[in-house]
Amino acid sequence: MLCAALFALVTQQVATGGPLRSLDERVGRALFGRGPEPLTELLADLGSLPVALPVLAAALAYTLWRDGARGRYEALAAVLAMAAVPALVVPLKALIARPGPLTDATGYYPSGHTATAMVAYGGAALLLLAYPRLGWTAPAAGVLTLATGVGLVLRGYHWPLDVLGSWLLGAVILLVSSRCTRRSSARTATGCNGPS
Repeated sequence: MLCAALFALVTQQVATGGPLRSLDERVGRALFGRGPEPLTELLADLGSLPVALPVLAAALAYTLWRDGARGRYEALAAVLAMAAVPALVVPLKALIARPGPLTDATGYYPSGHTATAMVAYGGAALLLLAYPRLGWTAPAAGVLTLATGVGLVLRGYHWPLDVLGSWLLGAVILLVSSRCTRRSSARTATGCNGPS
């Protein structure tokens, strides 16, 4: 609920040109172009589909290989969470039509690359948390998602609130996905025939 409320607040501020948006644009202008360009470009690219989706696909494959049919709910939830990213981000971009930092083009809020990174890496980590030796994937997902947002802002591809809004939206998607998965798994475990 908190992530959804904060996402609604940030979205309202961006859409209506509130005080947070003015602060955001001042901070963004101060950050654009900082850092070595090859590094910041690499960080920004972590949120692209060709980079993030294979990570999620590998986690899906590992889960299905290890757990077979028992892992199908978790795998399906991760796929649906990833599908929710464009289903939510694309209409929001069109509706809000925020101009980009270094261009007059619109459609920059929320950041699709950030949402993709958050849900792909976060979804992969959630799948792999079931295996104790892979507990490192959660911090790795956090670092990759943070790095994506930093790269996008430093390169001037997005305003900071574009990234923050996507982190909040991604958190909502992952929390809903995780909650639905736990409920489905619990129902299956106790099913009509009793505990399995």
